[in-house]
Amino acid sequence: MILLQLFLAFFKIGIFSIGGGYVMLPLIEKEIITTHGWLTMAEFVDIVAIAEMTPGPIAINSATFIGYRTAGFFGSAAATAGVVMPSLVLVLLAATILKQIYRHEWVQAAFGGLRPAVMALIANAAILIGQTAIKDLAAAAIAAGAFLLLLKTRLHPVMILVFAALAGIIIYK
Repeated sequence: MILLQLFLAFFKIGIFSIGGGYVMLPLIEKEIITTHGWLTMAEFVDIVAIAEMTPGPIAINSATFIGYRTAGFFGSAAATAGVVMPSLVLVLLAATILKQIYRHEWVQAAFGGLRPAVMALIANAAILIGQTAIKDLAAAAIAAGAFLLLLKTRLHPVMILVFAALAGIIIYK
């Protein structure tokens, strides 16, 4: 039963994932923490951090980790299949249909409406994670420093993560 619940929960998340993995984070939080109670908010933030550090899309990595944490190997398979299935079907349909209608005025208008909504969902994910991850002034300083480095330099994001980890070791050790 838990495998079907994982598949359906992540299938629902996958259906409404216009905009990518970060857009899914509020949906995952609602479904996994609020609706099913499979994880705490702190566990969710840890899983998102792990999913960010591992290669691959954050949505798939998160589904895999959450599925594994909830129901082991088969849970990870069910959650991953659930989150991937809608995109797979949509990509196959879109490849045949969208190519023919992409330049149509109403399709462009729809994408014009979706872009701001995607930005709102990404901002919501940032706020959601920030409320749990930034617990003190030092964490706020690390977050602000990382943001400024991303904004003002050409440093690779991995280097910024390394600097943030070093700052965490120095501050929290």
